[in-house]
Amino acid sequence: MTDGPFLWYLNRSTGLVILVLLSASMVLGVLSLGGRPGGRVPRFVTQSLHRNLSLLAVVVLLVHISSAVADTFVDIRWWQALVPVGATYEPLWLGLGTLSLDLIVVVVVTSLLRSRLGHSAWHVVHLVTWLAWALAIAHTVGIGTDVKGGTGWAVVPTIVCVAAVLGAAVLRVVRGPRSRTTMPALAPPRSVA
Repeated sequence: MTDGPFLWYLNRSTGLVILVLLSASMVLGVLSLGGRPGGRVPRFVTQSLHRNLSLLAVVVLLVHISSAVADTFVDIRWWQALVPVGATYEPLWLGLGTLSLDLIVVVVVTSLLRSRLGHSAWHVVHLVTWLAWALAIAHTVGIGTDVKGGTGWAVVPTIVCVAAVLGAAVLRVVRGPRSRTTMPALAPPRSVA
């Protein structure tokens, strides 16, 4: 079953779910940075939820890509999911989605190697998620059949996602940067010898 409505609906629905998950993860990431000691929700809760939503987004992203490649209605090859140039179907919009995927892969790999990179280097690379998210929004608007032209049903969820992420960013800027001295220090792991 490589053609037909099932794969088309799976691709469309996973695309929207990814957008919501990435946006929620962005919001939690931004807000967990701005958390104050003694706040209502402990920072480790927002950070854990941020990581888990990000992981779920990566899994759904793999389903999204697989359904797009498996569906023979449009010609999208596996290599076009990884290389942002040379696509035959909607090359600009598919390329932006591919570039977003590539940036997400970089963030995931560096997050897995975070303890070896150091916080500053990891943080600089992690800021790439803003660009990956913006490219994902552009991909959604440009290639998404339910968003194109601003008349589809998915326009409202897309606008809500953009508003939520931008709202979190504004809130973070208004709160101001948190100095490193107010951040609680993490104790090194104890040996069980």
